[in-house]
Amino acid sequence: MDATYYQTIANSTAHRKSRDDNKDFIFNHPDYLPYLLQISYNTKDKNHHKACWILELIFEEQLELILPHLTDFCDNLKHYTSDSAVRSLSKICLFLAQSKTIKLTETQEEQIIEACLDWLIQTDKAANAAYSMRALYFLGKRHTWINDELKLILSREFVNQTPGYRSAVKDLLKRLR
Repeated sequence: MDATYYQTIANSTAHRKSRDDNKDFIFNHPDYLPYLLQISYNTKDKNHHKACWILELIFEEQLELILPHLTDFCDNLKHYTSDSAVRSLSKICLFLAQSKTIKLTETQEEQIIEACLDWLIQTDKAANAAYSMRALYFLGKRHTWINDELKLILSREFVNQTPGYRSAVKDLLKRLR
């Protein structure tokens, strides 16, 4: 691992300019993407969530960059618990679920489904839940059992949730009808 690059990630912030600068660095130096992914996979590293923030922006613009790393990415999804990391990862899962060009294997789809279901059940953050439920919705077009599970999960404790969560649930339940 490149210690100087690691320090750049460690010194980054949640500010959009900081994340954009790090994203642009990867676009200009794609050979550093594996280092960024390694930082994100190490959930014991206090900076792993910062790497996830940057990955979200990278894959939002150029999702195909994940292809050489897709198996490792999906293999690691089950390890994330930090709300800050899960927000970005659930959004990347949504990108993958919606993609018309990237074809996930059955195993990769199962790993994304499992992670998103876990995150949806365990989180109290509206954004994490919204991205997870939307990823599941798109995967539910190929795996119909997901829709029934999603309806069941979303209808539980609905009134105790934040307005943002309730709004996302209402939208998704309309689509599932």
